Amino acid sequence: MLADHLPVLRLRLRTERLELRLPADHDELSALADTAAAGVHDPAFMPFNIPWTDGSPAERGRSVALWYHRAVGRWDAEHWSIPFTVFRQGAPIGVQVLAGKRFAITREVDSGSWLGLAHQGNGLGTEMRAAVLHLAFAGLEAQTARSGSFDGNDASAGVSRRLGYHPDGEEYLVVQDRRRHMQRWRLDRENWEAHREHEVAIDGLDQDVLEMLGLGTDQ
Repeated sequence: MLADHLPVLRLRLRTERLELRLPADHDELSALADTAAAGVHDPAFMPFNIPWTDGSPAERGRSVALWYHRAVGRWDAEHWSIPFTVFRQGAPIGVQVLAGKRFAITREVDSGSWLGLAHQGNGLGTEMRAAVLHLAFAGLEAQTARSGSFDGNDASAGVSRRLGYHPDGEEYLVVQDRRRHMQRWRLDRENWEAHREHEVAIDGLDQDVLEMLGLGTDQ
C-alpha cells in the first residue's frame, strides 16, 4: 500500500460533520478540483496572497490538482505542509492546510484553507480549522498557531476570533499588482483550550507519521 511509504496518508481527523484526510485516489482529487472549479469566492475580492483562483473554472481545477501533487511530492520533514481535503458526507468540499517549519524546535504551525462557495456560511470553516488545531495542540504538542486575513475577509477573521486567536501585527503584500493589508493572528495553547467547542478524533497519528513531521522518538 502507498500509505506504507507515505504514512501521512493514514492520518484522519473527524469532527461532528467533517472528515479531513488526504485524497484516497485520483477520483477524489478530481472531485476536489471540480469543487474549486465551481467557485471559491466572490470574483470581486481576492482572499489569497497567491491568486490561484484568478482564472477560468478549468484553470482553478487544474491549480488544485497541481498544488496537491507539489505538496506531497516535495515533502520535507523540516518544512512540511499537510494538504488535508475536507470531506462532508463523503464528498470533498474544500481544503484545510496545516504547515510547520522546523516544528520540532519552533512548536508553531500555520494554517490556510478554502471552502467551495456552496458550502460556506454554516460554520464549516470554523469546524475544519478547529480540527487541524486539535491535531497541532493535542496531537503534536504545538505551542502556538498563526494565521492571517486580508482586510475585507470578514469570514476568515471571524473564524480566528471564534477560535481564540489574538491580533499579532500586520503586514502589506502585493497581490495582483495591488498593495494589500493583512492582519496577522496568533493562538497560544491556553487560548486554544479556552475556546474549544468541537470534538475532534485523530486516527493514524503513529510514529511513522511523526517522523514525516520531523518528530523523532526523542522529541
